[in-house]
Amino acid sequence: MQAEIIDQTIAAWTAEPDQARSTPSVTARSENGQAAVTAGPFTWRTDLPTSLGGTNQAPSPTALLLSALAGCAVVLVQDILAPQLGIRVEAIEATARCHADGRGLVGIDGAEPDFADITLEVVVKSPDGESAVAEIARAWEERCPIYLALQKPNDVAVHFQSA
Repeated sequence: MQAEIIDQTIAAWTAEPDQARSTPSVTARSENGQAAVTAGPFTWRTDLPTSLGGTNQAPSPTALLLSALAGCAVVLVQDILAPQLGIRVEAIEATARCHADGRGLVGIDGAEPDFADITLEVVVKSPDGESAVAEIARAWEERCPIYLALQKPNDVAVHFQSA
């Protein structure tokens, strides 16, 4: 069934490419010491650890970034790639990690606030074997927008203004 849905989507978007284009948007607002984040009908929170002035009551922005990478591995494989490639997937688990130095966030000289050594481990259980999983991995690396954004960063236009 999923492969049929993907085929229908491909046909529709091939005929009308503008239907495939979107402008995702996420808004975060300060609320009770956390960021309340919304995207369409979904709402979640993000926070910082107490050592960085947060309340540690919600995942950090770092955890959310890593969750986007790991989540993209799982949903892209199970919902699009496996059905499209005709590969059976019984289970998939992805773990994303990085090294981070909180000293950079608080402005300590010599410490960088950016991430280092981002890794993603993806375990795919498939009766179709290693070559099928390698085919999935190749397609994923070519198509995962989160992975690609981290590999080939885009310029980010940032505008701060007074309210």
